[in-house]
Amino acid sequence: MKKLINDPKNVVTESVEGFGRAHADVVTVNPDPLYVVRKDAPRSGKVGLVSGGGSGHEPLHAGFVGRGMLDAAVPGPVFTSPTPDAIIPATAAVDGGAGVVHIVKNYTGDVLNFEAAAEMAEADGSTVRQVLVNDDVAVEDSLYTAGRRGVAGTVLVEKIAGASAERGDDLDAVVAVAERVVANVRSMGVALTPCTVPHAGDPSFELREDEIEIGIGIHGEPGRRRGKLEPADAITEHLVQPVIDDLGLASGERVLLFVNGMGGTPLSELYIVYRAAAALLDRTGVSIERSLVGNYTTSLEMQGASVTVLRVDDEMLTLWDEPVHTAALRWGA
Repeated sequence: MKKLINDPKNVVTESVEGFGRAHADVVTVNPDPLYVVRKDAPRSGKVGLVSGGGSGHEPLHAGFVGRGMLDAAVPGPVFTSPTPDAIIPATAAVDGGAGVVHIVKNYTGDVLNFEAAAEMAEADGSTVRQVLVNDDVAVEDSLYTAGRRGVAGTVLVEKIAGASAERGDDLDAVVAVAERVVANVRSMGVALTPCTVPHAGDPSFELREDEIEIGIGIHGEPGRRRGKLEPADAITEHLVQPVIDDLGLASGERVLLFVNGMGGTPLSELYIVYRAAAALLDRTGVSIERSLVGNYTTSLEMQGASVTVLRVDDEMLTLWDEPVHTAALRWGA
């Protein structure tokens, strides 16, 4: 195992400390219990947004804390959910009196720990609502979930719901738009290589040089099938067609197309995937209104990519275009 780390036990704390120093104009890091909070939180009268999950998916979630997205993120150990003792103070830290939304990926540990934290936060006087993200079409159940997994579509939920909260929408409105994104977003990924969790020291699974895993999860969970390495266009079709079918996309509809890297794939290759995905959507008669390409929901150093498609409406597009200023996503004023 070759990694730029010191002690494997300290990877998350040292990484988050470095993140906080690098982006001190945007976030503040609370070291114990560990969470990242927006510099100007809490803001009176604003709905607070909190997300989190196991580390190893950077920039998800801490990289999306800031204006127009999350108010706080709670990083757990690598590929392991954060515990309620960190989620509770993170929730309190962003409660400006208008309620708090927990955006939670559908993994059993995340769901249980955020639910427990919400109950305790409400006992302390906060109003907390949960939005569950389950965009992965690859499998219905996995080693980590009951139902579909939450993957890269989480970024789109956080951006659009974050813009809704930023403009002053109330708790019900923020939850409603977040749930509308969840209902209309689907993803599917592929792995070319495994990744190595620092404290384990060995690859999380094995793939031969000529093999790929179609439908992989962001923790290395098995996908739909294992197959031979093919040209990028063919691999992309294996990802995009199930997404189109699951969404039931029809000619004339509008979408946001998001190609996400798993951490070890060059941007040049991600654009090759985007090219193929866009061509497939073109043939379906779907209009690509917005795009995002890059490493936003990773799996450590795994080589691979995922394709996410969001069916959009006018309000989603307006909220997507609203200014955002975080460590990992920035546009507008």
